[in-house]
Amino acid sequence: MNDFDQTKADNASAKGDSILTENDIASAENDGIPEESKIVSSENGISAENGSISAENDDISAEDDIFFAKDDIFSEKNDDSLLNISNLMKKNVEMQPYKKAVIYPAGWDEKGRIAYTHLTFMQLDQESDYMAHGLENAGITRGTRTILMVRPSLDFFALTYALFKVGAVPVIVDPGMGTRRMVHCLRESRAEAFIGIPIAHALRKFYPGCFKTLKTWITVGRRWFWGGLTLDHIRQTLWEAYPVAPTTRDETAAILFTTGSTGPPKGVIYTHGMFDAQIRSIKTHFNIAPGEIDLPTFPLFALFDPALGMSAVIPDMDPTKPAYVEPEKIIEAILNQGVTNMFASPALLNRVGGYGKEMDIKLPSLKRVISAGAPVSASNIEQFASMLPEDAEIHTPYGATEAMPVLSIGSDEILRQTRQFSEQGYGMCVGRPVNDIEVCIIKISDDPIEQWSDDLIVPDGDIGEITVRGDLVNRRYFEKPKSDALAKIREGDDIWHRMGDLGWKDNKGRIWFCGRKNHRVIT
Repeated sequence: MNDFDQTKADNASAKGDSILTENDIASAENDGIPEESKIVSSENGISAENGSISAENDDISAEDDIFFAKDDIFSEKNDDSLLNISNLMKKNVEMQPYKKAVIYPAGWDEKGRIAYTHLTFMQLDQESDYMAHGLENAGITRGTRTILMVRPSLDFFALTYALFKVGAVPVIVDPGMGTRRMVHCLRESRAEAFIGIPIAHALRKFYPGCFKTLKTWITVGRRWFWGGLTLDHIRQTLWEAYPVAPTTRDETAAILFTTGSTGPPKGVIYTHGMFDAQIRSIKTHFNIAPGEIDLPTFPLFALFDPALGMSAVIPDMDPTKPAYVEPEKIIEAILNQGVTNMFASPALLNRVGGYGKEMDIKLPSLKRVISAGAPVSASNIEQFASMLPEDAEIHTPYGATEAMPVLSIGSDEILRQTRQFSEQGYGMCVGRPVNDIEVCIIKISDDPIEQWSDDLIVPDGDIGEITVRGDLVNRRYFEKPKSDALAKIREGDDIWHRMGDLGWKDNKGRIWFCGRKNHRVIT
């Protein structure tokens, strides 16, 4: 995160004055920002000279000394409506059965030309049926927590949707978090099944104490000394439509672990309803249409593509090291496949954009770029935009594993309006709420807040905690009641999630990100 010299607006809005109008703010002094309320950067984080932002700069542990008496205090809403996320993919099978769903780089010929293999939407549906029958026969059924450690590939897509079809619960971690943290997450999941490539099974054997709850393990590829089944062995040879499990909207669909970059990794429970809300929100907000071609450089977001009706082009890259991607391979995939949409981290955007600008490369098919995972600087956006058509847009949605996307802003507004204020130290504008998401800025606290009250909300212009509510917001962590206590606020049947970030709202409804709450200091 970039440090900011100044990150606080005045309280003028509370008195009816305007905050950050396009023509009215040139500097903190000209706008009458009180000297005592400015945020100044420090090596350890954000400090508040007026003392309104307090506490130590050490990371705050969610587990040390705060707990709820009842583990189920944040149990899911009562909603008996049936919903299985795999049925969204099946709808696209009906609409475009012969359209390519997944495109994978299979190799190169003697002239260096890349060759692709693919599955159509119909083939993906059938392949996941083959696997679903096999998974059920192997003992992986509705509710079975199943660690999935497979590289982005045709099998990765088919296996994931097969798990959804049987009603199993994929457990997915980001291998980029490092081996020690990853193994810790897998142990905490108490999974009953393990599906992975050979190196993943070798990891399992190297840390046997972390996988004591496993009953079934399946190797994708060559099986060595660890025994168990292989994907080839369980895959049913004769096709038969698999009856999708009648899961409910509030039934657990997957457990995704946070990266742990801002605290201990936690298992985020995704329900089928939460996945559905995310997909609807992404489709509506970014105007994604069936038949588009996506280049998802983060595997998890690639899984949305079959449900969105987009073709997913798997890039030739190590997804755990986006900053070291070979730009030529990303550009080649975009040009070869006529990619219209790309999801990329800021690090990848910067590397590919720098190369493309230097080589004067143009990407005429690419009309939309979505970049998330870290703050995206205006200079990074400007650099990559030099390769795009004039009507293309780079979107920088804000969110977290627990809630995504929450806020969003486009490159045109960033470069024309908010960039100058970020450079003056007002923070980084992360946009307005996406669709029906509610966002409030509340008083900063390190303590649990059991019940929501509008009295928590601070005036526009004041810095506070960013909190969000909506159907795509996670309601609880996996077996982490202490973390629930610190991150969740109940309001009737609804849950507000505390993002762990500080920010403020301007008079246009935009949120400005100021940094992590646990990085703040008092002077």
